[in-house]
Amino acid sequence: MPRVAVTGGSGKLGRAVVRELLDHGWEVVNLDRVPPAEPLCPFVRVDLTDYGQVVGALTAVDDRYDRVDAVAHLAAIPAPGLVPNTAVFGNNIASTYHVFTAARLAGIRNVVWASSETVLGLPFDTPPPYLPIDEEYPARPESNYSLAKHLEEQLATQLCRWDPELKMVGLRFSNVMEVPDYADFPSFDADPRIRRWNLWSYIDARDGAQAVRRGLEYANPGMEVFVIASPDTVMSTPSAELAAAEFPDVEVRAELGRHESLMSTAKARRLLGYAPTHSWRDHV
Repeated sequence: MPRVAVTGGSGKLGRAVVRELLDHGWEVVNLDRVPPAEPLCPFVRVDLTDYGQVVGALTAVDDRYDRVDAVAHLAAIPAPGLVPNTAVFGNNIASTYHVFTAARLAGIRNVVWASSETVLGLPFDTPPPYLPIDEEYPARPESNYSLAKHLEEQLATQLCRWDPELKMVGLRFSNVMEVPDYADFPSFDADPRIRRWNLWSYIDARDGAQAVRRGLEYANPGMEVFVIASPDTVMSTPSAELAAAEFPDVEVRAELGRHESLMSTAKARRLLGYAPTHSWRDHV
C-alpha cells in the first residue's frame, strides 16, 4: 500500500488527517517536532527548518520505513501574531521550500499541502471583489503569514513547470475546528463582527482531512489550489443578511442558502470530489 509522510501530524488538522488516511488504506508516518497525544502510526521527530533532516525523513529512516510515496505537508506556525513577523515568515517559507524540494529530490511526485484562506484577503478590511469568494481572483495576502502562503503557491507553480509529471495540490483551509470548539459558536451571534474577518467560515478537521485524502488521490499533474471550508457559516443569522450588513457594496453572485458558506468550495467538489459531512450544528 502507498506510504504518505504527514508533516505536522501531531497538530489539530494533522491528527484528523492521520486517522483519515489510515482508515482509507494508506501507510502513514508522522513527521513533527512533538509526538502525538495518540500514537496511531510511526512518528519521527523532524525539524523542517533543517534541510538535511527533511531529505532524510522523506527518503528512509531506519526501523521506521524505507520509502515515501506521497507527502501531506501541514506543519507550520499556524497563524499570524503568534511569533514576530520575521519568525512566522521565515519558518513557514523555509520549511515548505525544504519539504517541496526534498520531495522532488526523493522522486516524490504526489504532494498536498496546507495553503490558507488568508491568501484571499483576510481580514477583509478591503472588501472581497464578490461573494461567495473562490479561487478565481488574484491572491490578496494582507499579513506576513499569508504572504508566505502565497509564495508557497508560487513556488509550487514553478516546480510543476520544471517537472510536468509533478502534482501539487494546495488546500486553502478555513479556520480549523474540532468538536469541543463548537460550544463557543452560539456566542458569535451576539456580534457578527467577531467573525467577519474570515466571512464567518470554518472547516471541521474531519472534513479537512477528507480534503487532504482526496487531494492525494487526485490524479492530474500540475499545481491546483482549492478553497476548503465547511458548507455552512458559524452563525445563526442567514448568510444573505450577513453579506448585506457587512459588505453592502459587494456583488453577491449566487443565491445563498440560509446558512451557506461565503467561501465557495465548488471547485473542490467538482475536481476532487470533496464532500463535507460535518457541521457544528450537529453538536450544539
